[in-house]
Amino acid sequence: MESKINQLLKQWPKSTVATAAWLERKGLYRQLVRGYVSSGWLQPMERGAYLRSGDSVDWLGGVYALQRQLNLGIYVGADTALSLKGLGHYLPLGGKSAVLLFSEKRATLPGWFRTHDWGVKLQYHFPKLFEKSNPSGFTEVKHEAFSVLVSAPERAILEVMHLATSNSAIEHAVELMDGLSTLRPQVIQALLESCRSAKVKRLFLWAAEAVRHDWFARLAPGRIDLGKGKRQLYHGGCFDTKYGITVPKREEASNV
Repeated sequence: MESKINQLLKQWPKSTVATAAWLERKGLYRQLVRGYVSSGWLQPMERGAYLRSGDSVDWLGGVYALQRQLNLGIYVGADTALSLKGLGHYLPLGGKSAVLLFSEKRATLPGWFRTHDWGVKLQYHFPKLFEKSNPSGFTEVKHEAFSVLVSAPERAILEVMHLATSNSAIEHAVELMDGLSTLRPQVIQALLESCRSAKVKRLFLWAAEAVRHDWFARLAPGRIDLGKGKRQLYHGGCFDTKYGITVPKREEASNV
């Protein structure tokens, strides 16, 4: 029994969840799993999920299982991805703060992940924001002894703008944009050309131009379909004729 569990532990990173489905694929069927629980090797977390005995796992250890064991296509996006990349230090990751998870296709989060108290508020979105997947829009973030897939900053800020439906959220997006001085223009260009939301594309271009990042000059806005008509994004703001959207007034934009 010990040799089989030792083989398992070598393939199972510490601080991550082991799903029952993954254990079964490794040859650990229910009866054997129950034996490992009784002998103290495994610890039940929720129905269908286990921990190493004595191990502690945070929400990232759960996301690892969704990605690597269940292949659900879930990734960390928007503000949470920027924070994990060190581009949103003031955004807390604990204490019931929001953790934003995305997928390009609708997925059903397993019960053990939804019901477990991770100490954060989980939000799951599948907005179909892009016409096609772009591998350069993703990156890996190392945590403990494992890595998880997250939106690259170029994609994450577009997701932030997609979720921005209030004045405060738009101001927050502009503030985040102000710190994104190292975005890759070729990745931005590809994502903007694939983006389905005229609102997101217009707001991104306006914010990037307003904060005067050097990479903005390397974009080709003429290849980006911005749609037609006016868009009221920011209530009580001013109308930007170039992008056809209402935006924060200049003094408001400079204070966010």
